[in-house]
Amino acid sequence: MICRNCGTEIADKAIVCYRCGTATTDPVRKPVEIRKGRGNLLPLVGLVLLILLGLYLGTAGRTVLPAAHEYQLGALFAIIIAIVLLMLRIIGRR
Repeated sequence: MICRNCGTEIADKAIVCYRCGTATTDPVRKPVEIRKGRGNLLPLVGLVLLILLGLYLGTAGRTVLPAAHEYQLGALFAIIIAIVLLMLRIIGRR
């Protein structure tokens, strides 16, 4: 048998050419094409909205002092930003 890449004479039962390493036959299974997925932001936006709604409804029924209300809003925004950054990091790993 002759190698189809370099033309070297090789054994008839050879799997690869000893000189250039080219396979003597085509592979039975072709490798799967890896497609880069486009991040779908709809679940992320839905999750953030659900969290915001839950936090709002949790604090809406309580009476809050004006000074404490500012701290709650600050904590709420910090939590939202942390969740969004965490979700973006998770999406970025895909």
